[in-house]
Amino acid sequence: MYYVYVASSLKLNYLYVGITNYVVRRMSEYNNGYNPTTEPYRPFKLMLSESFSTRPQARNREKYLKSGCGKEYLKSLK
Repeated sequence: MYYVYVASSLKLNYLYVGITNYVVRRMSEYNNGYNPTTEPYRPFKLMLSESFSTRPQARNREKYLKSGCGKEYLKSLK
């Protein structure tokens, strides 16, 4: 399984959209500062997680969530 997830910074107005095969591990990496890209924005909470059986399906959803329409959708969930 592949998961598309959205991590929301509790400190700043920042959303991170990504793909992983293990959401709990990924969130732990972000909150412990292991990822230099997201380290300044921690702590994070998991805002959204969706599962897909194939990586191409997950990648298509990730691309949508990173688009303008996808960002508007994510803002409506806050």
